[in-house]
Amino acid sequence: MQASHAPVVDLDLRSFAKNDTAILGSIKITLSPAETLALVGPSGIGKTSLLRIIAGIETGFEGDRRVHGKIAMVFQEPTLLPWRCLRDNITIPTGVDAKTAEDALTEVGLAGRGSDFPAQLSLGQQRRLSLARAFAVKPTLLLLDEPFVSLDPALADEMILLFIRLREAHQVASIFVTHVVDEAEKMASRTIRLAGSPARLVL
Repeated sequence: MQASHAPVVDLDLRSFAKNDTAILGSIKITLSPAETLALVGPSGIGKTSLLRIIAGIETGFEGDRRVHGKIAMVFQEPTLLPWRCLRDNITIPTGVDAKTAEDALTEVGLAGRGSDFPAQLSLGQQRRLSLARAFAVKPTLLLLDEPFVSLDPALADEMILLFIRLREAHQVASIFVTHVVDEAEKMASRTIRLAGSPARLVL
């Protein structure tokens, strides 16, 4: 059976406001299967709001949003369950079985650590666990909100290479928010920038 070439994301946003404050203006985004899109712009411009609209978390917007397939999201903070082991941190939020969780941990370099707890991990390893949890559900679309923030440059580069390897292995479409232009250049096949008030795309 031939793979579908229909867009994974087709967003035609007219406006988005919160507390009577206009945050986002007219924005159109189409994302193809396996494509990686970087979303850049200054802090507070509305990048995270746009990502949350695409994820379906924010619903109070004017416009049309179509997303095909399963979505996984990686947040700025690892958002882990500190009282549960690494394996449970994957199985509980995603519903996958223990074998799938262990395989996901192996993919990110945490093989054999399933019974450990998040407090036993470095920050970089916690970021790896977040990626393992996201990829464990076999998403069609992966959304990442500044996933490597607060990591030193060498560790951030290591995580970028890990993400690229996982993306290629799973052939997942991705949108990631960053304020680091170097990250966008290394990770993305296409970059779009938000600017203005309310924010719009700048080519």
